[in-house]
Amino acid sequence: MTKSLRAIILAAGEGIRLRPYTLDRPKCLVELGGKPLIVYQIEVLESLGIYDITVVTGYHADRIEALGFKTVQNPHYASTNMVASLMCAAELLDGKADILIAYGDIIYEPRVVQALLECQAPICTTVDKSWLRLWQTRSEDPLADAETLRLSESQDILELGEKPETLKKIEGQYMGLIKVKAEFAPELAVFYRQMDQNSLFDGKNFPNMFMTSFLQYLIDSGQSVRAVLVSGGWLEIDTAEDLELFNRMHREGSLSDYCRISPEKKGTVSGL
Repeated sequence: MTKSLRAIILAAGEGIRLRPYTLDRPKCLVELGGKPLIVYQIEVLESLGIYDITVVTGYHADRIEALGFKTVQNPHYASTNMVASLMCAAELLDGKADILIAYGDIIYEPRVVQALLECQAPICTTVDKSWLRLWQTRSEDPLADAETLRLSESQDILELGEKPETLKKIEGQYMGLIKVKAEFAPELAVFYRQMDQNSLFDGKNFPNMFMTSFLQYLIDSGQSVRAVLVSGGWLEIDTAEDLELFNRMHREGSLSDYCRISPEKKGTVSGL
C-alpha cells in the first residue's frame, strides 16, 4: 500500500515564534520529551512502511542534512512560505507516486496517517474534529490561533483558513497533513503556475501564501479537497509557549491524553 508513496516534510522556515529554541536550529529539530519533532514524524512514517521521505530545508539546513535525510533546499526560505517550499520539491510531483505532505512543526500518531492513507480522494487532508480541547489547553482564547473550516455533507472542505469570529465557523481544525493521489500530483504545480502572482492571498503576497490559501484556491477552482476526520492524536508546536507546555505535560504524564508519543530511543530511524 505504501510502496508508491512519497512523503515531503516542509521544514524550511525560521520558526520565529519558537525562539529562543530556534536560534540555532530549524523548528523541526526542537525537542519534545528529549526527541526532535522530525524524528517523531520519521518514526511514524517508517512504522507504516513509508521510507521515501524528502525534507524541504532552508533555515539551518545543515543541521537537517547532517542527520542523513534526503533533502531539497528552499534558498528563499526567509521570504517565502509553505507552498513555495513545496514547489521546491516539484520534481517529486511527477505522477509516479502518491504524495504525503506534512508540516515540520507537527507530530502525530500512526492512526492519523493511516486514516489519510485510506482516503481515495484526489486531495485529502486530516481535520481534527476534537480540536477545541487542545486549543483550550494551549490558550485562554482558542479563537485567537484557530482557523475557520466548513464542510459539505460529503466531507469536502468548502472554506478554510480564515480568522473565525465564533466557534460555529469551525467544524474542525486543519492539521497540516495532506495526501495527494499520484494522478493529481502534477496538477498541483500546474495550478500554482496559473495563479496571479501579483495578487494577495489572505493578505499575503504570492511567495508568502499559506497552504490553506492554496487549498482554498483549488477549491474555488472546482477541485474537491476531502476532509479526513480524526479525533486528536496530534500536536502542533508553533510557539515557544506550545513547546514549554507540551514538555511540561510530557513530564507530568498528561500529554498522552492528547497525543501518544513514542519514548526516546536511539538508532530507530534511518538517517540517525
